[in-house]
Formats: sequence, C-alpha cells, structure tokens
Amino acid sequence: MTFPSTGAATRAASTPSPLALVSEEMTLVEKRILELSTSREKKLTEIAGELISSGGKRVRPALALMVFRAAGGDDPVDVIDIGAALELIHSATLLHDDILDTGMTRRGRPSPLARHGVGPTLVTGDFLFSRAFGVAGRFDAMVVGWATDACTQLCEGEVLQQRFQRNPEVTIDDYLQIAEAKTASLFSQAARIGAHLAGAPAGLVDAMYRLGYEIGIGFQMVDDLLDVVGPEQLIGKPVGSDIREGSPALPTVLGLRHLPVLRRAFLARDPDTALIDQAIAELRHSDVLDEVRRIATGRIQVARRQIDLLPASGYREGLHQLSEMLLERTG
Repeated sequence: MTFPSTGAATRAASTPSPLALVSEEMTLVEKRILELSTSREKKLTEIAGELISSGGKRVRPALALMVFRAAGGDDPVDVIDIGAALELIHSATLLHDDILDTGMTRRGRPSPLARHGVGPTLVTGDFLFSRAFGVAGRFDAMVVGWATDACTQLCEGEVLQQRFQRNPEVTIDDYLQIAEAKTASLFSQAARIGAHLAGAPAGLVDAMYRLGYEIGIGFQMVDDLLDVVGPEQLIGKPVGSDIREGSPALPTVLGLRHLPVLRRAFLARDPDTALIDQAIAELRHSDVLDEVRRIATGRIQVARRQIDLLPASGYREGLHQLSEMLLERTG
C-alpha cells in the first residue's frame, strides 16, 4: 500500500513503500478479511465484497503490524486477526456513514447504498461489526475493551458530526473531537494493540496509543485538505464533497468566519455546482490550506516523537517513512 499524491508521484514511483516490510502479513490480513466477510447469505457477501474489493488503504492493520514488529513482536498471527477485525469495523462504519449522508459514491464507484438500497446496506454493516467482534472477542479483556472503546467513539463521533453539519458555530475544538472519535479512535487502538500483543511495557503501549492518535488526526486533516485540492481520481469522490454536504471539515471550520462564499455554500441546504466551485476557489486562494498543512504537520511531528521511543530497527524507520508519506499525499 502506498499513499499516492500529485506532488510526490515521481518520488513514490522510485521509492518502495515502507509497508513492504509487512507485505506478507498484509496479504494474510486481506485473506482473513475476505474469509470474515463471507456469509451464507449471498446478498451480504456481495455487498461486503463490493466495498472491500473497491480498494482502501488498510492503514489500520498495517499500523498495528508495523508497531508490533517495531516493538519486538515475533509471531504475527494474532495481529493479523485483530488487524482484519479493525478493518471490518472501519468498513462497517463506511456503510453506515453512506446511509446517514446519502452517499451515492464510494471510492470512485457507485456506493453499496446506491446499488442495493438502505436495508441491505445497513444489515451488511451490522454483519461486518458482528464478524469483527467474533474475532476480537477471543482476545484478553483489555484488547476487547479497547476495541469496544473505539466502536463507542465511532458512534459518538457520528452523532457529533451530524450535530455540527451546516452549523456555523462549529469550532476547532469541535472538529478535533469529531476527528478523534471518527478517525483517530481506530488508529490509536490499532497501534496500542500492536504494541500490547508484542509484549511491550505499559509505558511504550501508551506511547503507541499516542502515536496512532496523532497519525489518525493528521490523516483526517490531510483527507479534508484533499477534498479541496483533489484530484477526484485520487480521493474517489467529487472535489468539494465536504462543503456540499455541510460537513465540518478542517478547511471549512478554519475559513467559515472570514470567507463569505464558503460560508454560504456550507450553510446552503442544496448548494449548486457553481457555488461549490466558487467556495473551492475562494479556499484555494486563501491562506487556509497552508494553515491546514501546518496543523497536520504538527500532528505528525508529535507522532514521530512517539516513534523515536521504539528501539532502532527497520520497522521504526518504516513508521517514520509512513508518517512522511501521509503528508506527501497533498503534494
């Protein structure tokens, strides 16, 4: 898995992905995901398969595996299982998010919602959640509790995001709470569980939780930025989707109070394409996007300090490269 970008395309073509370090394990994660997403009911298998085969970065299981190896872990069987479970949880939330947002496009294709309707999509999300906890439930109570905490935060984050949809009172603190719940929750638990299963001391396990948290927040900020700068083929949805949906993404939150066209587009119930295009142009000509990059870079710098707490190894260096590639997605 790599993070493609417009500005880093040439470098990426000649530089191997740091995740090549866990490529064999990631192949097994992919196989496990497919096993777990297969049902006796053809419709559930079909919908789950459409989503899973449409791509996805698999960053969460990859992060768990890299931290596991960097923390001295040997046999990755358990991490492969928990990584697959975390990815299924993430996939389930995508299905439910599309229902809540009436999302008709997912990763550049018609979404499962568009293809199959609300009922089958909702039940498939429930199916994937159930499969994930069927796997997670075999681990110790601490791991089960961490996975449960992540799912609880995902639900809370969705409600919080809905509360601030097209809400001009949204603040940076509100945004961070949403990003923590909806994105960083799974990243932080993936890294924490990877360290825990490696037998790392409690202090290092806590540091890896912080690593995942900061990478997750930074990852979401970069995604928000890409929604403005594109291109569409990279992000798998129309540029400006966050503005069109009234989603409290970071560029919008930062620009809402001093960019009048953006504010009008964000507050509009059904903004037309011309208004969205004007809002995007206004953002691109402001200093907001540089501010988003600056904030995201700060988050990744904090993450890198946690990486430095790991013993020196190729896996530690790979985690540093991974954090750099995350930011390079924006060019």
